[in-house]
Amino acid sequence: MKEIRVAVLGMGFIGKVHAYAYTSLPFFYDNLPFKAKLVGVYNRTLSAAEAAKEYYGFDFATDDIGYVFGRDDIDALSICLPNSLHAECAIKAAERGMHIYCEKPLAGNVEEADRIVRAAEGKDIRHQIVFHNRFFPSVMRAKRIIGEGRLGRILSFNASYLHPGSADPNKKYGWKYDKSLACGGTLFDMGSHVLDMLYYLMGEYEGLYAKTQIAHRARLDESGVERCVQVDDAVYIIAEMKNGAQGTINVSKIATGSNDEFIVEIYGEKGAVKLNLMDPNWVWFYDNTAPDSGLGGYKGFTRIESVQRFEPPGGTFPSPKLPGGWLRAHVHSLYSFLNCVYEKKPCSPDLKDGAYIQRVMAAAYESDMTGKWVDV
Repeated sequence: MKEIRVAVLGMGFIGKVHAYAYTSLPFFYDNLPFKAKLVGVYNRTLSAAEAAKEYYGFDFATDDIGYVFGRDDIDALSICLPNSLHAECAIKAAERGMHIYCEKPLAGNVEEADRIVRAAEGKDIRHQIVFHNRFFPSVMRAKRIIGEGRLGRILSFNASYLHPGSADPNKKYGWKYDKSLACGGTLFDMGSHVLDMLYYLMGEYEGLYAKTQIAHRARLDESGVERCVQVDDAVYIIAEMKNGAQGTINVSKIATGSNDEFIVEIYGEKGAVKLNLMDPNWVWFYDNTAPDSGLGGYKGFTRIESVQRFEPPGGTFPSPKLPGGWLRAHVHSLYSFLNCVYEKKPCSPDLKDGAYIQRVMAAAYESDMTGKWVDV
């Protein structure tokens, strides 16, 4: 069995998710020809890295990122650091011949994203951006429905991703409110997922108009010092795709009463699909070609089960009939990456896809600043 030796950079919440996914693979996928070995973990706070080493089974822990890149026993790297650090680490990894699994957004800006892509070009490495929402069975089922032409010419869409966390004015100032580290706000953090979802399901963007919102412009940090918030809490977008479809995108961390509502609706001449990743076990499909009658015929949205129906070697544990969830999509995203490493084939979505979404986000911020429609 091939052993793929990995290191995780950053042991915050998302670093913990990556560690979980690496260690969980043998449970979810039978008879894999490869396995992941947790070699090293880096965190700027050494105690957090050492705790991860003890709890999750890494061979070493360090607060010296140069030490990670100086070793020769690491095949792949998970980049789970603040956005401003992605470019430096991804470029170093590419130069060292390490496979790259990078959290979104790919970089802090378009220039950095392009530098990352150039660094990876021509190298014998696999690379993937972590747009894990593509890997829900309901999303993959919706992709297949659209790919089969069942919607016909797509006319319009609505997409929203809603959190409540920043609605509270007493929430403490953290790195995601710090523009020097986060580089962008809710558009980068959550909007990147929505923009990629629509890109995955419908193709490239033609242009957009965007408006951002900051609900609370000052917050107290953990020391009680008032800090200025310079990144967006919400972004509202009107967009047009290259296929001619037009629609709206609403991404917000000030949606009081929400949890993790990720809703996508796509309407075509022949049909429509809807999904909500808060209830990821179903995709709704409307067949506009179904026969009609005075009593409604066979028209109406059909709830199609997706649950945990992954293609082999997935879908055996848990039972494909059992409910799926957010962590399971992360595991399948990571499986896809490592399988591409093993089979030496291109990943999807790769760093070029990440750079494309970076360009779409830059267009949204340009629109917000100028008040004008911006072509992508």
